[in-house]
Amino acid sequence: MSLQSSIDRVAARSAELRHRLHQIPELGYEEFDTAAAIRAELSRLKIDFVAGVPGAPTATVAWIGDISKPCIALRADIDALPIEERTGLPYASARPGRMHACGHDGHTATLLGTADVLKAMERTLPVCVKFLFQPAEEGGGGAEKLVLAGALDGRLGPKVQRIFGLHGWPGLKVGTIAGKSGVLLAATDTFIVTFTGKGCHGAFPHLGHDPIVAAAEAVLSLQQIVSREVDPLESVVVTVGRISAGTAVNIIPNQARLEGTIRTLSAGTRSRVFQAVQRRCTGVAQANGCAARVDFTEGYPATINDPATADIVAQVARQTFGQHGYLPVPYPSMGGEDFAYYAEKIPACFFFLGVQPDDRDLYPPLHSDQYDFTDAAIAVGIRMFYALVTSDLCRSSG
Repeated sequence: MSLQSSIDRVAARSAELRHRLHQIPELGYEEFDTAAAIRAELSRLKIDFVAGVPGAPTATVAWIGDISKPCIALRADIDALPIEERTGLPYASARPGRMHACGHDGHTATLLGTADVLKAMERTLPVCVKFLFQPAEEGGGGAEKLVLAGALDGRLGPKVQRIFGLHGWPGLKVGTIAGKSGVLLAATDTFIVTFTGKGCHGAFPHLGHDPIVAAAEAVLSLQQIVSREVDPLESVVVTVGRISAGTAVNIIPNQARLEGTIRTLSAGTRSRVFQAVQRRCTGVAQANGCAARVDFTEGYPATINDPATADIVAQVARQTFGQHGYLPVPYPSMGGEDFAYYAEKIPACFFFLGVQPDDRDLYPPLHSDQYDFTDAAIAVGIRMFYALVTSDLCRSSG
């Protein structure tokens, strides 16, 4: 059987598996049924695995090949989102309020399919291959748990030389790979600002200090961070996504609260934006006779692709799918990914896999209640992962 015939056969099985995973979406660190399905498939393939790591019981780590050879890791995230699915698909989510709206079912099925293809040629593999089935990408930082557990440094299985990960991308046609060197995705931080004033009757505002007015003014002031404090050529996002205050229309409350997200591409800008949010909110509060407490929660760092590893992805994609099969990503996305934790430790490349069918001009975006990973993209993902781990480039550039 030819390689492509083998991939096509495995991809058909992987698509069926994806449909089953799609029906049982689970949130971060709750993916027990998903993990069971992954482990059952690995057992079927006679691939040994480690079930769970400290803090992440639903993680699964496996490897095949000669551990004396260089080790290449491949990662898939397995969690879903708290979204009510509205695709109408025959294999739609069977769990209310849960949905694979980011395509992690497709990522998981693709990696399992890759394991199937590679297992059949294990004795001739030029490298050891480690498979990371990672929970809690959607805000839970599952990647950090695997790093801390030793999934990369040799404490849990062989030491990893390089790691690759993919993400289905609705803006790309099926059969296309896209990527870039350097910063690909932003750091994802959040903030909560609590304004404390002096409550009073809504008819007598002069007797109090209105925290709602201070919060409203702060929302406008925060927008000026991007327009007036950041280099116009530097990408930054400061978004207030939630405002909460008050109990009745005729009462000025004691407190008002803002919650938002900050997206930055460099450590220096990240620090400056934090300082600007603190300064502006406390200043606005003081001007309105109120106090402000600003609490930051650091999210994922920026996802930064190693230049040499990103070049391997570009070369391998062009060799595998033709010159037009690889598209350079012109600028970073302000979305975020916890794949960043792997990239902080070892040479890494995260790349995009096209999921938009040829006959579609538009496709539902990620995190949409209409999104569905495209089955036809599974074979492409398997072929790309296979090409990466069997490429001389991964060994010669180590």
